[in-house]
Amino acid sequence: MSTTPPVSKRTASGTAYDVAGPDDAYPVVLIHGLGLSRELWANHIPALAATHRVVSYDLYGHGESAPPSTEATLAIYAEQIVELLNDLSLDSAAIVGFSIGGMINRRLVLDYPDRVSSLVILNSPHDRGAEAQHAVETRAGTVREQGAMSTMDAALKRWFTPGHLNEHPEHEHLVRGWRNNVDPEGYAQATWALAHGVRELIAPSPPIRCPSLVMTCEHDSGSTPAMAHAIAAETVGTETIVVPRLQHLGLMEAPSLFVDPILDFLERHTP
Repeated sequence: MSTTPPVSKRTASGTAYDVAGPDDAYPVVLIHGLGLSRELWANHIPALAATHRVVSYDLYGHGESAPPSTEATLAIYAEQIVELLNDLSLDSAAIVGFSIGGMINRRLVLDYPDRVSSLVILNSPHDRGAEAQHAVETRAGTVREQGAMSTMDAALKRWFTPGHLNEHPEHEHLVRGWRNNVDPEGYAQATWALAHGVRELIAPSPPIRCPSLVMTCEHDSGSTPAMAHAIAAETVGTETIVVPRLQHLGLMEAPSLFVDPILDFLERHTP
C-alpha cells in the first residue's frame, strides 16, 4: 500500500475534512458527536490509518465546516456524507458514527444503502421512552433559548466518569473548546436533530441490512446498553459490545477499548 501524508480538504458546501492512511486502502469515514469536532478522533486515527484510508470531517456548523444551508436534519447530515464520498470519488465506505453520528450513519444506510459497506454505531441513542425523550427535547429547548454552553456543565457529568477530569483536565479543555466553536444556529438545529431524529430510526421498515457493530458504555445514561441491544435487535447482522464502567465519552477516556474491536470488526467486514 502507498501512503501519503494526512491532507486537509473542503467540499463545495464547506465541509472541512482530513484524509489519512494508505491511498489504496479501504475507506472508513468517522462522524463525531454533537458539539464536538473531527479532532475527537485524534487518538484513534493512527491505529485505524495503518490499514485503512481514514476520512474524518466536521459536521455542518461544527469545527471548521460551514453551517447547514437548510434546516439540519439527519437526512441533511446523511447528504453531507454523500457529498464527501463524491468529493473523494468513493463509491462506498465503512461509516463509524459516535452519538448523533451513530444516528446519521443509520439514516445514511437507509437513504443510500449502496454507499455503505458496514456500520459502526458508537454510544448512540435509540428509543428513549417518554420521560427521557421529554428530557432530551427540553435540553434542546434550553440550547435554543440560552445558547450552546448552557448545558455544558451537566453534559460533562454525564460524559466522563467521576474524577476523570481532575486527572485529565485537557479533556475538559478540549470539549469546552469544541462546543465554544460551534455555529450557534447550526448547533441549535443539530441539538433538535439529536433529540427528535431518533424517532425516525426506531424499528425501520424494511430493517437495516448491513454488517454492523453497536457499542456503548455501561454507564452511558443517554445511550444505554438497553438501547444498544435494541438497535442490534432491529438491525440484521449486528454485533453488540458494552464497555464496562465508562460513560458517554468513554472513547476519549480509553481509546484502545474502542479502536481494537472496531479494527477487528472492519477486518472481518471489509469488502
